[in-house]
Amino acid sequence: MLMPKRVKHRKQFRGSMAHKLNRGTTISYGEFGIVALDPCWIKSNQIEAARVAMTRFTKRGGQVWIKIFPDKPVTIKPLGTRMGSGKGAVDGWVAVVKPGRVMFEIGGVAEADAREALRLAMHKLPCRCKIVSKADLEGGVSNE
Repeated sequence: MLMPKRVKHRKQFRGSMAHKLNRGTTISYGEFGIVALDPCWIKSNQIEAARVAMTRFTKRGGQVWIKIFPDKPVTIKPLGTRMGSGKGAVDGWVAVVKPGRVMFEIGGVAEADAREALRLAMHKLPCRCKIVSKADLEGGVSNE
């Protein structure tokens, strides 16, 4: 699973996903990509599942780029524990995704294959997404 090698602080606050997105809204490497339509946290195992789905469908042809990284620790307290006594232990890592973010890109395969691979990957993700091409994003993503 993806996770940082080391972090400055072991635990983080939950934070807010209400701010506007100003980076990561264009397709920079491949020809097609997946764009988030909802704000969400994407776990490291969901990112890996989407990657595996794409690479298996394309039979390792073409190239896949992952443009998000899970660098936020999520903590959980053990079941049946009373309130208090501090914050729980780190349970996993998530990537914070806001609407308009390009999460995955694919290139080097035919358009029909690329769209099908991205469709399979979208089913592994917890938020609403859409498939876009490089031509669609010339003026940026429109948040529908």
